[in-house]
Amino acid sequence: MNVRTPDPNPGWLSEDDLYEARRRLPMVYVEAIPVRCDSLGYVTEVGLLLQANDQGEMVRTFVSGRVMYRETIRAALVRHLEKDLGPFALPQLPPCPTPFTVAEYFPSPSETGMTDDRQHAVALAYLIPVTGECQPRQDALELSWMTPDEALSHGVQAEFSGGRGGLLRQALAHAGWGR
Repeated sequence: MNVRTPDPNPGWLSEDDLYEARRRLPMVYVEAIPVRCDSLGYVTEVGLLLQANDQGEMVRTFVSGRVMYRETIRAALVRHLEKDLGPFALPQLPPCPTPFTVAEYFPSPSETGMTDDRQHAVALAYLIPVTGECQPRQDALELSWMTPDEALSHGVQAEFSGGRGGLLRQALAHAGWGR
């Protein structure tokens, strides 16, 4: 059972071609963790999406999606942030879009600890401050704003799949959380 919202603009590949490409090539993705910051730029809240996976289980995740052919990283980030958080989220993209890490997902367990049953994916991962009103759209059922301590709790970490809990820990460490 597929519970994902079909992409109205799948890029340059049909669904069948995308399936075949995923079997043969690493796919490039962006992942964005929306955050709210105080006046000094410290992370005060983390926005985590709640959605159903293909098995109908509820999981926490981030804004995520493919980079399309001839699309810049910045454009892909803006497109996916708007698609998942709504047009009034007001993301604050950095002048230089350098990811805090590059996450490597494999269709089976690997040394990275990150999995995606569909494909081998390489994801550029970002912390993106948002200042506007966020309304989850597309696949997301809700957006929960949590303090970093809440997001790092064992209960919330257990709600992630595919190693994304570790990615959140890495993102918050990159932002100086736990200093």
